[in-house]
Amino acid sequence: MPTLLRMPAPAAGVHEALLLEWSVNESATFAISDVLAVIETDKAVIEIEAEADGVLHRRLVPAGRQVEVGTPIAVIGSSGDSPDDIDALAAQATEAGRSAVGAVHDDRESTGGHKLPISRVDPVSGRGASPASQRIFASPIARRMAKEAGLTLAELAGTGPGGRIVRRDVQAAVTAKQPPAAQAATESPSRPRVAAPAAQAAPQSTVRSFTDVPHSRIRTAIAARLTESKQTVPHFYLRAAPRVDALLAMRAELNTAGGQKVSVNDLVIRAVARAHRAVPEMNVTYLPDATRRYDYVDVAVAIATEGGLVTPVVRDADRLSITDIAATTADIAQRARHGRLRQQELEGGSITVTNLGMHAVEEFAAIINPPQSAILAVGAARREPVVAATDTGEELVAATVMHLVLSVDHRPLDGAIAARWLATLTDLIEHPARVLA
Repeated sequence: MPTLLRMPAPAAGVHEALLLEWSVNESATFAISDVLAVIETDKAVIEIEAEADGVLHRRLVPAGRQVEVGTPIAVIGSSGDSPDDIDALAAQATEAGRSAVGAVHDDRESTGGHKLPISRVDPVSGRGASPASQRIFASPIARRMAKEAGLTLAELAGTGPGGRIVRRDVQAAVTAKQPPAAQAATESPSRPRVAAPAAQAAPQSTVRSFTDVPHSRIRTAIAARLTESKQTVPHFYLRAAPRVDALLAMRAELNTAGGQKVSVNDLVIRAVARAHRAVPEMNVTYLPDATRRYDYVDVAVAIATEGGLVTPVVRDADRLSITDIAATTADIAQRARHGRLRQQELEGGSITVTNLGMHAVEEFAAIINPPQSAILAVGAARREPVVAATDTGEELVAATVMHLVLSVDHRPLDGAIAARWLATLTDLIEHPARVLA
């Protein structure tokens, strides 16, 4: 018998999501774990996977619609299902949830904060006489860039495979919308200018233009969460500057063996996990009625994407080998930049590692990502003069130092615990063999 595929609840508190694109055509078969559709929330782009083999009989909602959680979006089943049963179930679902699936209203609909014109589309089949109802193929990055620039996909001409809209198409459209003076400056940045003699100089008007880029869903969510964090979470900060010469040497040795490359950030993540295991009082989050202490160690990693910052979680980081951590972070970083993280990968953990060392930032303090209780900001490794103990006393030597700033939630954690944790982390980084133990 055919059944209804409903818009899933990506996370607690999420009431609707954007149906970004369909991955399976009508009447096409699919296998278990195949991606049926792609949806977008405030945090991430998420793939809806099939829970069993089957056939996608009918799409109830076209791509590009904002859909409430629980709303039927397709009829699925097996190849032996009766067409009459499929039609009856589709009609029943459409009649019951016509407003929820985005039936036509006032000739316009809201999609991700932008108003897009729509045609008179059959809410069951998603088909209509107008080209506006036809599916437009575009990469997730291109869709996001178009939203942020206030463009509709119907305005764009795709130059990718099969006419797919890609990043360069959006960039070209944005450039075309700029004022002529701004286009000229963009197209000919190095054009020589000849100054007129002072006696002949005349006042010239200067084009003072600007562009308002609409907030993406992810940027809006980041702004709300971090504003709430800074206003409601009492932060305090601890700093440390461990020497990393031995850590860098060990990384170089690990990477000479071939295989999975290990970054400094991978080693820091492993050290953070080991420090959490050594000081379990830090592995907590604050709840209104209790402090929750975890028996496992999950560490979130801050990754910059075109849409904004995301913090996917490395599960059981204290139990993974350093090469496993390196492989995991490489995988989630790649999928994050292509908008392919799953919602569950963005949830959990009691601490985040955020690293700006690759941008030559010496030191910075980060804002805690609720409901986590701490975030470690990692700066660049630099050669600095330090005082070293010798057999005859102390002397000034050159060493490679990395500046760390630990932001801590004072509600579940006190300064003494955080200081003990940071001292443990510093010792691990300065004696990296213990990181691999």
